Amino acid sequence: MPVTRGGLKKAFEAAGCFGQGRNVFGLERLGDGHINDTFLVVFAGGRPRRYVLQRLNRQVFPQPEQIMANLRVLADHLAGRFIGKVHKSPDSWVVVGPVSTSDGRDYFIDSDNNFWRMLSYVDGATSFDRVRDGGQAREAGRALGFFHRLVWDLDPALLADTLPGFHVTPNYLADYDRVLQQPVRQISSVDEEYCARLIEGQRSLAPVLEDAARQGLLSVRVIHGDPKLNNIMFDEKTGRAVSMVDLDTVKPGLLHYDIGDCLRSCCNPAGDNLEKLADVRFDPELCRNLLAGYFAEMAPLLTDADYEFIYLAVKLLAFELGLRFFTDHLMGDVYFKVDHCGHNLQRAMGQFRLMTSIESSEALIRNIVKNCRQDSGTGS
Repeated sequence: MPVTRGGLKKAFEAAGCFGQGRNVFGLERLGDGHINDTFLVVFAGGRPRRYVLQRLNRQVFPQPEQIMANLRVLADHLAGRFIGKVHKSPDSWVVVGPVSTSDGRDYFIDSDNNFWRMLSYVDGATSFDRVRDGGQAREAGRALGFFHRLVWDLDPALLADTLPGFHVTPNYLADYDRVLQQPVRQISSVDEEYCARLIEGQRSLAPVLEDAARQGLLSVRVIHGDPKLNNIMFDEKTGRAVSMVDLDTVKPGLLHYDIGDCLRSCCNPAGDNLEKLADVRFDPELCRNLLAGYFAEMAPLLTDADYEFIYLAVKLLAFELGLRFFTDHLMGDVYFKVDHCGHNLQRAMGQFRLMTSIESSEALIRNIVKNCRQDSGTGS
């Protein structure tokens, strides 16, 4: 989605507030996120020169100050882990943290009440929209496992829940039902009917993780919240994963929201930006590599129940995202950014097709979890 001239002017204004006296040398749009407006800023002189500037979507994040407080807690915790040499990595892991304005704040609010913040930039690294091969899938899994291990001893109570209800699938299902009750919105097209039928057939899936948490089978931890592939940064020379970005959704939650979403994103060779629905499928070999990387970091910390719910987590997360896309389509595309009419419907169909592929591979996925667990040295 293009940025208006007025939007660019506001971005330059905001960038200058974080420059610590340096002039803005360049500014350009960065990435294709569905929620926030993101820019790469280059300052004249000094090191480092490049930073990430973002305008947070207040409709999605009504209390962005809480996000910045969370980022401070997270950055301080991670910095302490590395300073104390508790964790080591063959390549340097980059901790993305907030940059302060000249008056010491972690954000800037412009005259139009837009909320801006600046973050450190992961230099010499890049992200991908599709997994290239099994090796990269393994690195993606290792990155998520390394992140989870780093925050394992961070008390979730120290973080604000910036998105109450995020990843609580029964809530999304309730939102969908409310939209259907509106007289102005009727299911009309063949594609809409396909999505509606699939949702009806999977209603019992929605509460599976929340029920497990209430039963004490799964525990609340600190999670990334949005560990899809393009939020993992890979070193351009070595191919190693060196950072996880887009930390706005870091919050208390279930590890399985992260594990399921990472598998959902990385194990679909078609990627999330779909061109052909026929290309959408769940690739078991990518799944095997990703879980091998994840278990290499996290296996000793996981319980029997954690392993048991991995298959249901990946199936649920594909269903959940499809449900959210479809609901937004029915509402008139008010949440996710779209490139064209019907974009959210297309996204929903892709996720539902992926979920169907996951469902048909249940026995294989459960066997992969078992084998990868055994290979990690923690299986029975």
